[in-house]
This record gives sequence, structure tokens and C-alpha cells, in this order.
Amino acid sequence: MFIPNKSKRVQDIVHIESISDMHEVFGQAKAKHPLVSVIRFKDADIRPEYHHVRCSFGMYCITQKNGVEGSMGYGRNSYDFQEGSMVFIKPGQVLSYDGHQSSAEDPGWALLFHPDLLRKSELGKTIEQYSFFSYDIKEALHISDEEKQSLNELVAKIEKEYHRHIDRHTQKLIISNIELLLDYCTRYYDRQFYTRTNLNKDVLAKFENLLKDYYDREDQLRIGIPSVDHCGKELGISPKYLSDLLKKETGKSAKTHIDDFLLNKAKNQLLCSTASVSEIAYGLGYEYSQHFSKTFKAKTGMSPSAYRSIN
Repeated sequence: MFIPNKSKRVQDIVHIESISDMHEVFGQAKAKHPLVSVIRFKDADIRPEYHHVRCSFGMYCITQKNGVEGSMGYGRNSYDFQEGSMVFIKPGQVLSYDGHQSSAEDPGWALLFHPDLLRKSELGKTIEQYSFFSYDIKEALHISDEEKQSLNELVAKIEKEYHRHIDRHTQKLIISNIELLLDYCTRYYDRQFYTRTNLNKDVLAKFENLLKDYYDREDQLRIGIPSVDHCGKELGISPKYLSDLLKKETGKSAKTHIDDFLLNKAKNQLLCSTASVSEIAYGLGYEYSQHFSKTFKAKTGMSPSAYRSIN
């Protein structure tokens, strides 16, 4: 594994591919299990040569931090740690770290597990459904003391399993506890969305105005139909978090909101203008009018021409 030095340029990326690599980053002894580990921050700290260095992770990493001062960078954004905060990292993500100090008696932990641990398990097939692994760093999960205790108990069980003699039950039990931890985090994120409903409504209003302004400026003629990625970037929110937030608030994903917005504009133009179906399609940002007609029929049960003639 490449160890960066202080003269390393910030744009260079260090690849941390294994659990043993991560133990090296934290100055830890050899890992007890090659595919899963728990690092306790009270007994470890990121080595100075890794501060301000961009690192790409080849594993899943869930961190729970308490009483920490410092920040973690992700893309162009940074997240300031707060009490009881959790961050979820998946393979392929690139982050940087500026170092930290903790005043807490228990500063928290990092649960690391390699994709190979999940290869033949059901969790390996479903882990992409835990969308918070695609949230931005600043969209961290904030947990109460009671929630923290529940997660700490699960992490302790995982830790206990790989420290004991490994048998045919070990991997299944470790994976089961990881899955249970992820399910609890899903519940806690749902609670966080619910308790921030006023903020969510503000995001919804900004999202709707963003779509309106996009077409008022005729950006669709230059860029095409607005994507969830584009909208998230404009709002300063990761696409997955935006979609989950809207779904919790309205029952519809960000993609469905965009589709409905386009459908309403299409209906208005079909009924209130003499433009051809092709002209309307191109005006909405569709590259091919056939795609517009197919999408319209899938949504309404009739072709654009049939809709125009009936109404």
C-alpha cells in the first residue's frame, strides 16, 4: 500500500482496498478478520500522513462519532462532525480528512466490511437498497443516546464474533448483525426526515421552483430534460438524499416529480397550442419525439395525438 508524504499533492488519490490497509491508516495491529473489523476511536487515530489526503475506499465504512471537532471532505463539500453523527461510505467513494480531536469519553467507532464478505449472502443482493450509502457527507445521520446504545450493542456483537474462534456460523451471524444495524439506521433516517418536515417542505418548494426556472430559461433546449443529478447539484443535495426526502414528504421520488412536471407541461401545450407533437417534444427537451410519445402514453394510456383530439 502506498503511504503518502506531506509533499503529496491534494489531487492525488490513495487507494485503501482492504481491512488491513485501513488498520494501517489508523495505526492498528493486524486485523482479526480479513473482511470485517471494528475500530474504536478511543484506541486509534488516523495517522498524520493521511490528513488532507484524498483516499478511495474499497470497502464499506460506517462511522459513529461523538464529541469530535474536525471535518471530512467529500467532493467539493465538507461535513463538520457533530455529537452522535453517523456517516456511511461505500466502495469507490473518495474522501479526505483534516484530523480530529474528541472530548468525549467514548469518541465512537468505525465498522468496516469488505464487499467480499457479502458476496453469497442476501445482503449482498440488497445492500444497494440502503440509499444512505450514496448520501453526501453533510447529510449525515444524527442519533439520540438511546439510538446510539442500540447500534453500539450490534457493533459489539459483530466485534465479539470475529474475535472468537471462527466456525461455520460466524459469517452468517456477522452479516445478520450488519443487516440489522442497517435496518435500524433506515428507521433512524426516517425519523430524521420526519422531524425535519419544515426544512423538507422548503427543499420541495426550491425543487419545484428550480424546475420552473429551468424551463423559463429554456435550459432544456441546451441541456435536455433536467436530471435528478442536475437538480441535486443545483440544490446542494445528493441525488439519493433528494429523492428519499421527496418520497418521505410526498410519496413520490425526484424522478417521478420531474416526470409529472413534464407531463403537465405537455398536456397544457397539447391543449393550448397548435404546435405539432414533435415540436412539443423537442420544446420539452426530448431528443426524439418517439420517446416523448412513448412516455406520454405510458403515463396517460393514450398517445399525445389521441389526448389532444379527445380533450
